[in-house]
Amino acid sequence: MLILLPPSEGKTPAEAGPALDLSRLRFPVLSEPRSQVLKALAETSRSEDALAVLGVGATLAAEVQRNTVLDSEPCAPAHRVYTGVLYDALGYDSLSEEGRRRADEAVLVVSALWGAIGFADPIPAYRLSMSARLPDTGRLAAFWKQHLSGVLGGYAADSLVVDCRSSTYAAAWTPAPENTAAVNVFQVRDGKRKVVSHFAKHTRGKLARHLLLRGGTGPATPEQLLQAAQEKWEAELVAPAGRKPYQLNIILPEQP
Repeated sequence: MLILLPPSEGKTPAEAGPALDLSRLRFPVLSEPRSQVLKALAETSRSEDALAVLGVGATLAAEVQRNTVLDSEPCAPAHRVYTGVLYDALGYDSLSEEGRRRADEAVLVVSALWGAIGFADPIPAYRLSMSARLPDTGRLAAFWKQHLSGVLGGYAADSLVVDCRSSTYAAAWTPAPENTAAVNVFQVRDGKRKVVSHFAKHTRGKLARHLLLRGGTGPATPEQLLQAAQEKWEAELVAPAGRKPYQLNIILPEQP
């Protein structure tokens, strides 16, 4: 089982730690394209129109400035750098020892800067979205798609892929639909299903946590994933269609 997560928009900088070493990240074959994006990001972040190119406001100027010195910034495990609703709900630090071991093995974060990394990989805090377009790389989703397809396709092999990414990050790699379940979250409001971003992120984090803490082996098929999800939520599984994978729909009850 592989669990795919998007990165968080906000990052928590490490107070201390080793400097960035691309050879220590999972999939070292991606070191060259990672270096290319790092260089393009640093150049962009030094430019006068950096905030506009990166799609951020003036309040994030310090984070953009940090992009220019990422090779000397302290690093921490990805599960500490990435923060926010999804990562808080997953709660890596409060997992059991076995749960943390599973997370380090099973969780991949698809990133605009790194391509794809493991949960324990040491990285610095940075500011970059997959929707950005950088000089020499172009649109990052398209850039990474050409590099990730072979690497992640071979790595995933016949494993079940639990896809908790947003559409922006899902564009960077398309797993085999017959072995993949995209996780959707709906909340019932006035008798109708509604997509609510906050609850979707929270529930995806809770689902990842549940899968990491369940006893026995992890689910190996979409049907087994449905059974695991139904231990906690109302859920349904929609069969794949064309290049669209299975859809695991989690339905949250209507709030009083």
